[in-house]
Amino acid sequence: MATSKTITLRWGIISTGWIASCFIKDILVDPKSRNVHDVAHKVMAVGSRTVERAKEFIDKFANGDQSIAPYGTYQEVFDDKNVDAVYIGTPHTVHYATALNAIKAGKHVLCEKPVTSNAAELRSLLAAAKEHKVFFMEAMWTRFQPLALEVKRIAEEGSLGKPVVLHADLSGDFDVENIPKTHRILDPNLGGGALLDLGPYPLVWAIIALYENPANNKAQPTTITGNMLKTPLTGVDSSTAFTLSFSPTESSGSSLAAQAILSCSITLDAPKPGVTIRFERGTITIDPPIYCPKSFKVSYLNKGNKSGGATQGTLERTFEYVGKGWHFQADEVARCVRDGKLESDSWGHDKSLLEMDIFDEVRKQGGYIFPPGVEKVV
Repeated sequence: MATSKTITLRWGIISTGWIASCFIKDILVDPKSRNVHDVAHKVMAVGSRTVERAKEFIDKFANGDQSIAPYGTYQEVFDDKNVDAVYIGTPHTVHYATALNAIKAGKHVLCEKPVTSNAAELRSLLAAAKEHKVFFMEAMWTRFQPLALEVKRIAEEGSLGKPVVLHADLSGDFDVENIPKTHRILDPNLGGGALLDLGPYPLVWAIIALYENPANNKAQPTTITGNMLKTPLTGVDSSTAFTLSFSPTESSGSSLAAQAILSCSITLDAPKPGVTIRFERGTITIDPPIYCPKSFKVSYLNKGNKSGGATQGTLERTFEYVGKGWHFQADEVARCVRDGKLESDSWGHDKSLLEMDIFDEVRKQGGYIFPPGVEKVV
């Protein structure tokens, strides 16, 4: 439905790597193709290490739009008065410094995941965003996709009962024996390894299905356990498994008793299903890739609920839309900026903080310490 408060958000794109190309291509898709009529997007500037690289990026991914300003520094994008919000697609070890400069320039920020190298950096950024009264959100694009919204609705409407166990894995075979040790996935100076690069995706499903479940009452996990298998090539984690337990406590008001068993690897292909959520009265399975899945299945057990009814059989859903799924988070940013919000109701600061606190703890238990200077705030 159209609204009188339509907004066209004016974006600056920071970095010209692969992930930034995915984002810019999607926000240039006509919002009406996904039945969005209240917000639109316009790219105003692109920042790279050189003007030439920025121009090449615009030519290749923005149809050579001459109205987009190419800049050879990120700061020039932050200083551009025609830019309302910036998308930061740099390596995560420079997210903190880049986002802080954007915030100080008064820009709203959508920052790729993992949002920072550690939780201390994130807390510092959130304090700066509050001080400068700008919107800030981690680019957890999966959370805003139509499939995730439908899975969340079904998980919470009651027919399945409460969630009990969740399994989720994102793996990818990076052929680590045959790539440079300076590759982002192997280089500890870039925060390499499975956990920070791939771990946000199994974790987002645990947050959606367990942390966000109304029975949990936004309670933190009661226990976090983690284990890492490191590659001798550079010492980063090649495979990591971590478990979150949610236990009912009087102090939190939570009545959820559930566990998430999560894993990620840089030496394996992704499994199918990628996510399995087991409830009291059924199961939801989600096909890979779990960062942007297009299909899921609900299997109902023939168990009566409290009202005496019983749901049986299976439900399968498949989703199609124009674009690759990056634009839904951009729509959320535009709506929040339009409405004067400083954080999203759907992916608020609490969830990014939970993510980074979990990753810090798993790295601690796994003995993965970044090289000196990687963490800008400790």
